[in-house]
Amino acid sequence: MSYLITGAQGCIGAWVVRNLARRGESVTVLDRETEPKRLRLLMNPAELAKIRFVTADITDYAAVAAALEGADKVIHLAALQVPACQADPLLGARVNVLGTLNLFEAAARQGLRRVVYASSCAVAGAPDEYSGEFTDASACQPHTHYGVYKLCNEGNARVYFETRQLSSIGLRPWAVYGVGRDFGLTSDPTKAIKAAVLGRSYKIGFGGRADMQYADDVAEIFIRCAEAGPAGAHVFNLHGEALAVEAMIAAIEAAVPAARGLITCGQKSLPFVPDFNDAAIRQAMGELPRTPFAQGVRETVEIFQQLQKENRLTASEL
Repeated sequence: MSYLITGAQGCIGAWVVRNLARRGESVTVLDRETEPKRLRLLMNPAELAKIRFVTADITDYAAVAAALEGADKVIHLAALQVPACQADPLLGARVNVLGTLNLFEAAARQGLRRVVYASSCAVAGAPDEYSGEFTDASACQPHTHYGVYKLCNEGNARVYFETRQLSSIGLRPWAVYGVGRDFGLTSDPTKAIKAAVLGRSYKIGFGGRADMQYADDVAEIFIRCAEAGPAGAHVFNLHGEALAVEAMIAAIEAAVPAARGLITCGQKSLPFVPDFNDAAIRQAMGELPRTPFAQGVRETVEIFQQLQKENRLTASEL
């Protein structure tokens, strides 16, 4: 199969590209970034040499359409995250909404059967707005521009199926962690793991509970949906392991005992309900990977430690 991955220089994208490359798939990457720094953390030079890189902005329709030519599958991950959208809502809308429309329009014109794209837990509201867990049928109450943009994309995806018969699956990850997660509102747990490996102190900027999802699992779910998702316009919650930040710190200390006492956290919870129900996607797609947080932390520590041995573990984002 031939895949187009937009936003592949981000964390989830880098893991998607790595997994596809190791399966021997043909992969084209569309990203405005020219330096594949996250991909270099996960892939060796021989693997990277097999990837076709297209440097372009998702807001450029002609570039998107050209990159999509010849692709059988598409996974759309290009987006600006919460802080960037709050800082510049106009740019956030151009990238997150117009960019997604560009991808859907190009896919529809070129006769693709399905688009798999990243939505977000940010479409949900705060914990006190729900009596329990957030299901696929729960009312969306986004409180950030980013969340509103993602909800808009879900609506546009539905219209593309109703009017153009272009199927789609939008996936709503919560807090993704793992190597390459170095930016965004929920990136602090990964930064804390890196700090522990480096022997540095670090404060996770939030408290409460969060649904932690290992980047490798999330990447694999995106790929499976691209390979064999159901017809129609679907949006699915993803769920990993919901746990308190204090439990995250305990797992990091267990994986790196020398870091005991170095990692602390804030008190304020993130503005999204932390309990996501993913029954709908499991009914549609069958059993999906769900790595326990402690195991994901250990695997992340091992990769960071190897990068440290190779003098390739930077601390610029800490």
